[in-house]
Amino acid sequence: MTKFLLSALACALGLGLAPMPADAQARPGPLRIEITEGVIEPLPVAIPAFVAESVAAQRYANNIALVVAQDLQNSGLFRAIPKDAFISRVTSFDSPVQFADWKAINAQALVTGSVGVGADGRLSVKFRLFDVFAEAPLGAGLQFSASPESWRRMAHKVADAVYSRITGEGGYFDTRVVFVSEQGPKNDRRKRLAIMDYDGQNVQFLTDDSAIVLAPRFSPNGDKVLYTSYATGMPQITELDVNSVRSRSLGGSANMSFAPRFSPDGRSVVYSLTNGANTDIYKLDIGSGRQTQLTNTPAIETAPSYSPDGRQVVFESDRSGNQQLYVMPAGGGEARRISFGEGRYGTPVWSPRGDLIAFTKQNKGRFHIGVMRADGSEERLLTSSFLDEGPTWAPNGRVIMFTRETAGAGGAPALYSVDISGRNLRRVPTPGAASDPAWSPLLE
Repeated sequence: MTKFLLSALACALGLGLAPMPADAQARPGPLRIEITEGVIEPLPVAIPAFVAESVAAQRYANNIALVVAQDLQNSGLFRAIPKDAFISRVTSFDSPVQFADWKAINAQALVTGSVGVGADGRLSVKFRLFDVFAEAPLGAGLQFSASPESWRRMAHKVADAVYSRITGEGGYFDTRVVFVSEQGPKNDRRKRLAIMDYDGQNVQFLTDDSAIVLAPRFSPNGDKVLYTSYATGMPQITELDVNSVRSRSLGGSANMSFAPRFSPDGRSVVYSLTNGANTDIYKLDIGSGRQTQLTNTPAIETAPSYSPDGRQVVFESDRSGNQQLYVMPAGGGEARRISFGEGRYGTPVWSPRGDLIAFTKQNKGRFHIGVMRADGSEERLLTSSFLDEGPTWAPNGRVIMFTRETAGAGGAPALYSVDISGRNLRRVPTPGAASDPAWSPLLE
């Protein structure tokens, strides 16, 4: 059973965040969502249009409320009550809440807010969350300020706060996703890196399509992206600065290097390097450029991923005859096999919580996204299709995004997300075909 998260959200980059006055604070009521593996009935939440404190704020007030509602519904844990069902109208942020009117339409939570524009042109957004049946606020209200261009981020921050207080888990709405944008026929796809908000908005391209790019991965603080580039004619690991959009090759090896991923402290990179007939896992110290070989077998070993504490690495290897998952110490050494089900396993990724490992599984002509404990126990398959692959975790460890490709000559990849319980499978909107998603940490 989850508890309320009573602490305030951390400040977002470029966003001022301050608690509301003391008289707006109250002890949280009993409202909660119990997140289990059973069926969850989405919690009904009412989110009226935020009050515009000036004419200049009108264009943002309703849109911010709409994004908050969309975020919460996207999680599968909330149901936004249609506005035509509302009895009350919120005309002032400080007006007393008419709880009876919200009870009458079965709203269990109520989010109210206001939007203003200061003399400096910055937006300010205030909001409160109420337990309707307890007739009490849930924690303190919060106030955000930012440039008008960041209005969607402020909406995501509000949604993250609501989500966290009711579920007791961290939010994931104020995040970005880097992915491979694809164009052209199936046998001649043009690929380039792109980045977007978690919900598919604000797409920006980071590279052109002059060279194939694969498997982007964020740094721990989200300011850099590792990926595999074919700009030299063979795969090489490349680092890109998200803000300057400048890239550089890492490693300087004449051999093929691919499947890179940052360590949790961002100081090193673990990746695969092909030397002759062997493909082994190496570690690169970014500061010194020193390479360390972590595996040494005749097998193909790739797709390494660190545990959140940086002490272990999970990877895929065919040393047993077909693709399976193994875990070894971060410095190399004896690896233990953790996958023992039917079929082949690949692309393992450790959860930010450290409790689960997500993977791709191929068995009997079907592909699946699944999760298991770090010791290989409690395997669960979350999806099944012609081709599902490449999971990536939301920063709260609750949601997984992945690539799903359709069959046939006209088949194309798209991005999907699913809850770790296997519920709430949904397509993530992108401008055209898309693959290889990687979720950022919460923005700062």
